Amino acid sequence: MQRVLSISVEEKERLFHTELVKHGVSYSDAARVAKILASEKPDELLTGEEIQLTTEACKIWLKQHKRLTSLIKYTCWS
Repeated sequence: MQRVLSISVEEKERLFHTELVKHGVSYSDAARVAKILASEKPDELLTGEEIQLTTEACKIWLKQHKRLTSLIKYTCWS
């Protein structure tokens, strides 16, 4: 049986914000994007600006995440 872990919107927002900042997104942009992501609104309810900001922040996060993952793999196998 699977367990469903439930966390509050505030906790989700804090986790998203921490991860985004840790991976190079500016503090203020990360705060706005974290709020958007934690709200779990469907794309249809987001403004164009919210979609663009979230997309850009996620691209930055992904690029840094891949870089760090690659460095960790390289370090572990060297």
